[in-house]
Amino acid sequence: MNNNLNNFQKKIGINFKNHKLLLKCFTHKSFNPIDNNEKLEFLGDRVLGLIISQNLLKFFPQDKEGDLDKKLASLVNKNQCAIIAKNINLEEYILIKNSKNNSNIENKVLSDCLESVIGCIYLDQGLEIAEKFIIKNWKKYLNKSLITERDSKTKLQEYSLKLYKSLPVYKLLDNKGPRHKPLIKVSVKIKNSKNLIATGNSKKEAEQKAAKKLLANLKII
Repeated sequence: MNNNLNNFQKKIGINFKNHKLLLKCFTHKSFNPIDNNEKLEFLGDRVLGLIISQNLLKFFPQDKEGDLDKKLASLVNKNQCAIIAKNINLEEYILIKNSKNNSNIENKVLSDCLESVIGCIYLDQGLEIAEKFIIKNWKKYLNKSLITERDSKTKLQEYSLKLYKSLPVYKLLDNKGPRHKPLIKVSVKIKNSKNLIATGNSKKEAEQKAAKKLLANLKII
């Protein structure tokens, strides 16, 4: 396992001070019911949530809490963590009982191990290095969120400008519900198009949905 630990440190570009802690973050409870990575996973989950939340606030300063919460959930859920775990070949290092072929390790185990690695980095190297590790591995998914958020409105705008030299027209039709969770209804149209309507928990979300519906109606997406 020592060679594996060295390979892992080279792969992620971090030299750990406490190799026992590093070994522990790869130890599944089936391999060692007492000294395993469950508590590191617990810690890593919180560190990951903090760093991603902080970056979402930076990327989406106009978003309401509910919109940010949805983006956070999509970036830190078990499936997303499992994808990132596979990106860095985490399955090669996990100690798990009765596993003859680590390529068959289930996604939950991979996801939990990734969170324990983050917890280990935080304890051994501090928050700054943990943040660098997280941003490095989540960057393209954060960027994808940013592109997706802007995608429909941008596409519709580009299409309308190219064909008609005019911008899409959005209208606020209704705003109801409690202040902490409003229901906003908007319409959108471009020259020679139908007037399509969508709702969302923010004006921004409703406009994105309306733009997407119109793009679909125009068979652009």
